[in-house]
Amino acid sequence: MSTPGRAFAGARIFDGVRLLSDHVLLENADGSTKVTSHDALPDGCPVTQLGGGIITQGMVDLQVNGGGGVMFNHAPKVDTLAQIAAAHRGLGSLALLPTLITDTPENTRAAITAIRAAQDQRLQGITGLHLEGPHLSRARKGAHDGALIRPMEEADLAAILDAANAIDTVMVTVAPENVTIDQITQMTREGIVVSLGHSDCDYDTAMRAFDAGARCATHLYNAMSQASSRAPGLVGAALDHGAAFSGLIADGIHVHPAMIRSALAAKRGPGKIFLVSDAMATAGSDITSFTLNEREILRKDGRLTLKDGTLAGADLTLPQAVAYLVNAVGVPLADALAMASSVPAGLLRQNSSLDRIGDLVWFSDASEDQDAEFALTHPRWLSDV
Repeated sequence: MSTPGRAFAGARIFDGVRLLSDHVLLENADGSTKVTSHDALPDGCPVTQLGGGIITQGMVDLQVNGGGGVMFNHAPKVDTLAQIAAAHRGLGSLALLPTLITDTPENTRAAITAIRAAQDQRLQGITGLHLEGPHLSRARKGAHDGALIRPMEEADLAAILDAANAIDTVMVTVAPENVTIDQITQMTREGIVVSLGHSDCDYDTAMRAFDAGARCATHLYNAMSQASSRAPGLVGAALDHGAAFSGLIADGIHVHPAMIRSALAAKRGPGKIFLVSDAMATAGSDITSFTLNEREILRKDGRLTLKDGTLAGADLTLPQAVAYLVNAVGVPLADALAMASSVPAGLLRQNSSLDRIGDLVWFSDASEDQDAEFALTHPRWLSDV
């Protein structure tokens, strides 16, 4: 039996499903943790009184384009990954999938090499790679460079399959217009998380791709065929297919709160909707502009756009997205926290049980004052408290 080390009290505790009050978190000498009652603490166990806030498992972000002032696309190297990971760790994220937006084959190879090296070096926070493109639809390209979008060829597939053998989790956003069902099946068999996005496909095509093993839809509602009464599109398929999960950008800009409520009510399970930041270089930084594929991205009033006004990622963090779901959408706090942590963690190939002290973050300011909006701020890793 593990020897008890210390306990933390005075904060609510989110255990991945429930938000518990009047409980304590017990840290064993081996770093493992358990939620228990005050009365069940071992005699003589030292207790740290936190004085409020929420203890939760670190957040898991499956779509992170940049942070700390840098973009993964701009310099797909280990140093870039370290800067991005540090920025997001300071915001409360435990695990990231650095995301390469549609780019050249050379930069794609460099990104795979960088992720492999980062994982060999056990770079904290880097849990895999998300390739968002280039096998997308030009009709739904959004801020992606249309000149770089192309069908998936055998060499592309071989490189992705090879990466999956060396990287913990590989996620690939594709449009059914530019990949085949056989390619989706091959990637799925190798443990790759295939996500449908930036696609103008119809409902039936999307359902066939999900049946073939695609597990997700990328940033639900955005850059995809919409749902209407006689043409449900990719939006309808993502909500109707029970096995499909969907990422969601909850910032009040990408998706209207009424549409988020509709999606949450309509989603068939066991697949669920989870939060992504779609963060760019601005996360954890005060920069006001940056470049993507030699195009300037402007930051203003919570938006990131190209000069023509096209949305280009999000000026968002996962704690902000959680707060938005609670305040604007009316999602219960425990459900919103799960959408930022335990739900996306379940899609990782190396899904930590998230029951060690180093995986837990304490948001010391988590106000739920009836006269003020909920906020989730001032993250501190519990191992440092």
